[in-house]
Amino acid sequence: MTLAYPIMWFIAALVTAAGATAYVMLVQKRSEALRTQGLVFAGPGRRRHVPYALFLVALPLLLIAVGRPEATISLPRVSGTVIVVVDVSKSMAADDVKPTRLAAAQEAATGFVKAQPDTVDVGVVIFGQDSLTTQPPSADHGAALGAINRLTPSGGTSLGQAILAGLGAIVGHPVALPDAESGAAPPDLGYWGSATMVLFSDGESRSGPDVESAAALAATAGVRIETVGIGTKQGTTVEVDGYQVATALNEDLLTAVATQTGGAYHPAGSAADLDQIHKSIDLRLTAKPEKVELTGLLGAAGLLLLTIGGALMIGAYGRIV
Repeated sequence: MTLAYPIMWFIAALVTAAGATAYVMLVQKRSEALRTQGLVFAGPGRRRHVPYALFLVALPLLLIAVGRPEATISLPRVSGTVIVVVDVSKSMAADDVKPTRLAAAQEAATGFVKAQPDTVDVGVVIFGQDSLTTQPPSADHGAALGAINRLTPSGGTSLGQAILAGLGAIVGHPVALPDAESGAAPPDLGYWGSATMVLFSDGESRSGPDVESAAALAATAGVRIETVGIGTKQGTTVEVDGYQVATALNEDLLTAVATQTGGAYHPAGSAADLDQIHKSIDLRLTAKPEKVELTGLLGAAGLLLLTIGGALMIGAYGRIV
């Protein structure tokens, strides 16, 4: 605890010491006077000291309160960075989740962003054949919602590239995996323990960087990935470049990505399930040091002790002495 006026520490200690000394001398003087007269004090015994002890505790509390005390405490809160990653590949145009996978994902992602407190910075990454960060993480949740609402299906799917794009949004620069044949070590991104990716996808990945390697890089950087499966295991067909292509939810891949990074897979086979996604995803609690002024607390405690001491004194002697 610190004081805006540190001299009050000295004044409080001086007044307390002086008060205690004066009270001890007064008690000794009274006892000596009674012994001189051959009398014995028949009051309430040691209890008679309680009101004065309360006064002696209350005085320094009030004096320290005048000095405007502050304490730094760690307050738990939900904070950090969340990257909402949405699959916009052509398979997301499938209608096994009504009205389409992408429309359902947009609705679920919108509900998730709206549920986040102002202390969370939210960014958006869309991914198809090529990932694209559409909105850097910021406290402007309205910008993130606007980016989500503009999504349309296009291209193929690359989950690995999506994860790398999400990591790039978190660290503030592009992230790439080294060529597998080069034997080079993955890039060192530092540690981002307060960052989370929430990935909305049907789990189909047909090209791009290795998904497992991208997830391993996220795990090394402390970034947790929560995956949300959009679609059904039974699947359906979707038209791609004039051809009917079968597409189904790949829960195994989405589960593996989440597990590897310490996250969880959240199945969402219907629009009703997606409405509840934001309730099932837990973001990390962090502790932020904040200064709290204790003037009111110490002042109230001092006044309470004075009141109790006065009441005890009146009860014992009929007056404050």
